[in-house]
Amino acid sequence: MEYWHIDTGVNDETRDGGLMKRQHPQQGITNYVDVPSVDQFTEKVQKLGGKGLIPKTAVPQMGYFAVCQDTENNTFAIWEKNENTK
Repeated sequence: MEYWHIDTGVNDETRDGGLMKRQHPQQGITNYVDVPSVDQFTEKVQKLGGKGLIPKTAVPQMGYFAVCQDTENNTFAIWEKNENTK
């Protein structure tokens, strides 16, 4: 998969991002929100009526993510930084 890290030049990792080539023409944009715990926030999303679409997934040496959907069917992802992820 083609993926590029975007470095904003600001000494603050929360302002960085990434870009990947669409896997198919209908693929939308997914915004990621930094959270302290993917597990806790996935549970919170579900308590508030949202859904988990892709469960907690490890990205080795970077962290974890999960993709969710809110009550209005908007898709977003949550991200937990953890450099010890395997």
